[in-house]
Amino acid sequence: MERKYKMDYIFTSANPMLLFLAIVLTFMASYTALDLFTLIRSSDRNKEFLFLGGITSMGIGIWVMNVLVTFTINTVDLSDYNIPLEILSVLLGIIFIGIAFYNLVARAYRLSRLFTSSFFLTLAVFCFHVLGVYSMNYTMSFSPFILFISLVMIFVSFLFSLWLLFSKKYSYNRRGWLRPVSTLIITLAIIEGYFLLSRASSFYNPEQITEEGIRLEESFVFYVILFMSVLILTGLIVTSTLVSKRLASSYTNLQDIYTALDASSIVAITDEDGTITYANDKFADISKYSKDELIGSSHNLLKSGNHSNQFFENMWSTITKGRIWKGEICNRAKDGTLYWVDTTIVPFVNKNRKPSQYVSIRTDITNRKLAEEQLKSSLKENKDFKFALDQSSIVAITDKRGKIIYANDKFCEISKYSHEELIGQDHRILNSGYHPKTFFKDLWRTIGTGHVWKGEICNRAKDGSIYWVNTTIVPFLDENNKPYQYIAIRTDITERKRTEEYLHRQDKLAAVGQLAAGVAHEIRNPLTFMQGYAEFLAIDEQDEQRQEFLEIILDEINRVDLIVEDFMVLAKPKDLTMEVKNLVSTVENVLSLLDYDARKQNVSVAFQADKEEMKVVMDENRMKQVILNLVKNAIEAMPEGGNLQLDMDYVQEKDETFVHVAIADNGIGISEQNLKKISDPFYTTKENGNGLGLMISYKIVENHKGKIDVDSVDGEGTTFHIFIPQKED
Repeated sequence: MERKYKMDYIFTSANPMLLFLAIVLTFMASYTALDLFTLIRSSDRNKEFLFLGGITSMGIGIWVMNVLVTFTINTVDLSDYNIPLEILSVLLGIIFIGIAFYNLVARAYRLSRLFTSSFFLTLAVFCFHVLGVYSMNYTMSFSPFILFISLVMIFVSFLFSLWLLFSKKYSYNRRGWLRPVSTLIITLAIIEGYFLLSRASSFYNPEQITEEGIRLEESFVFYVILFMSVLILTGLIVTSTLVSKRLASSYTNLQDIYTALDASSIVAITDEDGTITYANDKFADISKYSKDELIGSSHNLLKSGNHSNQFFENMWSTITKGRIWKGEICNRAKDGTLYWVDTTIVPFVNKNRKPSQYVSIRTDITNRKLAEEQLKSSLKENKDFKFALDQSSIVAITDKRGKIIYANDKFCEISKYSHEELIGQDHRILNSGYHPKTFFKDLWRTIGTGHVWKGEICNRAKDGSIYWVNTTIVPFLDENNKPYQYIAIRTDITERKRTEEYLHRQDKLAAVGQLAAGVAHEIRNPLTFMQGYAEFLAIDEQDEQRQEFLEIILDEINRVDLIVEDFMVLAKPKDLTMEVKNLVSTVENVLSLLDYDARKQNVSVAFQADKEEMKVVMDENRMKQVILNLVKNAIEAMPEGGNLQLDMDYVQEKDETFVHVAIADNGIGISEQNLKKISDPFYTTKENGNGLGLMISYKIVENHKGKIDVDSVDGEGTTFHIFIPQKED
């Protein structure tokens, strides 16, 4: 009952004006403290001063609330007031506040530190309250449960206000309402702390609790007024000192900035009409004018004529509206030389929002502009070179591992691959199998040591066609003379290689023709006599063994006669009987003739043509000879059976359309070495071959203004391609 009486007495006897004054002063002190603490984060100087001011202001806020409201129940004379103990309470409270806020402003934000700071702020409030009561010579007792609940509520209030003020979620946005709201919450926490702790405690000094103690004595009011006056006066003095120091610091900073700017930049100040009122040394140095010549003049003095009137009109339109203008200007110095400056013009506006003067800050960029011009010129030259190179050559660039990083349009055209398909690949995608591995090893050995490689390469396009390129590979070296990329410049020499091959074949044919012309007549007459006498002897011969020998002689005579006949074809080809014929029918006729041979060899034959009629101008018998020779060779290339595929379609080459016949087998194939010799006279891999069949086929097709190409992979099969000009309808 005694506690309840005293607590009711405390809350009902409080002077409303005094309580309101305590709340206002606490709010002001708390706001000042938070303002100083937030300034610490954005200030590079006086951080210690700001920190001491902040914790002192927060301590005064807690102390004011505690002492003014507590005096409501203190009716004793002030001489009985324990001043040292009160001072101790203030010092301990400020120390706890310092620990709390040092944990936040001097260290990186962490949630755990918010809990620590809230704990020390709660401890500060508790310290102020307990020691403040004891300083008035009161005795206290606490209810543990109510005390614990009170401390937890104070702790939670402080925790929420600190989280709101210092958490990254809100502090990074720098919202204006954070500080007042946090101040309000802290003020409420301090008020809450006082009344909750008062609720949790009992004061024992019964003889002083009287009805007369409800009123404040006049002497006490005097002391309060005196205290408030001193407090306000002290605040004004401290504020004045802070403002003076802040202004002095700002002036020093501005002076330092001015000195640094003057030493590093070209600075000029003009009035609202553009008349120069200030020019620094760098302005005089670069313009070759003295300061006396510059001041009083306008910037028209420096006009170079490089900029149009519209350029300056736009500039003045911007700055007269109070907006900053940035740009690059070419000026003319007093000696006539041109120089470039990167310019920023800042207008300073008066209270009427009209520019009163302009500050121009410039940086000399003459060397940069010269370098840019040289770079533009070099880039244009490189662009022109690249354009010329791309128009005339096949160009590719690879990294040091040979991966393609650039391919021009001509590369795509000849290889039939798109840019996307080539980039990231190496040149093995084009390997035709024509060159041995040692060829490419020598190539890489040359360019890998930083030397230029030149040579001719046979490549295979995406559609399987073969093309030749004359290639130069240039390695680009780094600072250690190691290749970091390669550029390959190629020229298409496919037609030249075909011409060389054709001329080479013609030379061989001419040589064989001359040989045939001289030998055929001399061989055929003796052969005729030998054949006649052998046939005569065979008529009357009864001995079986001799009869067998005579038949062998006759077979070999017939074989020699066929060889002589082939010689005669090469030496004196018969006139071709050229007619418009359907080549599809010719191929079908040949296949029907060889159907038995194919089935005998267990070879499956398939034929497909784009159209039923594909007309060409040809000698049908000669063309049959070509098809027959190539199909027969294909069947013989599959001794264990296989598949023979014949396809006919149209192929466009340059401005001419050809009927294309492809004869593909999956037989033993032809090695790289033998592939180079197949058109040579007398070269054969067959036991009974004479080595003239393919040569004659090439000759016949060439007489039809066509050509024969061959693709082969050893062990996988061979494909012969016959191209005969199409007969237009």
